[in-house]
Amino acid sequence: MVIPAIVLAAGKSSRMGRAKATLPLAAETFLSRIVRTFSSAGIDDIVVVVGHEADRITASFARSGAVARFAPNPDYERGQLSSLQAGLNAIDAPGVAGALVTLVDVPLVSSATVRAVVERYQLTHAPIVRPTRGAEHGHPVLIDRAIFGLLLGADPEAGAKNIVRAHASPPGDVDIDDEGAFLDIDTMEEYQRIVVERLHDR
Repeated sequence: MVIPAIVLAAGKSSRMGRAKATLPLAAETFLSRIVRTFSSAGIDDIVVVVGHEADRITASFARSGAVARFAPNPDYERGQLSSLQAGLNAIDAPGVAGALVTLVDVPLVSSATVRAVVERYQLTHAPIVRPTRGAEHGHPVLIDRAIFGLLLGADPEAGAKNIVRAHASPPGDVDIDDEGAFLDIDTMEEYQRIVVERLHDR
């Protein structure tokens, strides 16, 4: 059962003011940390979708020594679904059962959470598997191959949320005690509070 991962890193990061993928995180960057987390969870094929500042992001990542392949999204300004579509096109191949999807602004998720999501999918084959904490839904989200066509055929400006919600179910919700799965770092204030202060306190 082949389950690749897609990291969405094509947006402008306008609220952050710089590319989130290149933000420092201890000795890593957001992007290299995510890729290493997925690798340590046993995910062999990791695709990073890039658009805005693609050259800068790929150059920064190359210095990390982590391993991933890159998929360009020339239509990244059409929204996040356009990047997911680029990622799905890059990973779809015979034998692929589904895809893990995460955002570059969720860098603190643990490899244990990634493994838990994959294990729940292997157990239930739910069309959507995602970390949950009460009413919260986190990342990564595992999307069954049966949903790929719906996402690839959707209007990028409509987004993926309605499709994901329509196919979510209790069997696919994994109760996770991992704060990092639910921390979406969008602004420099959040970065300072969550990342810089946390590292300083260690």
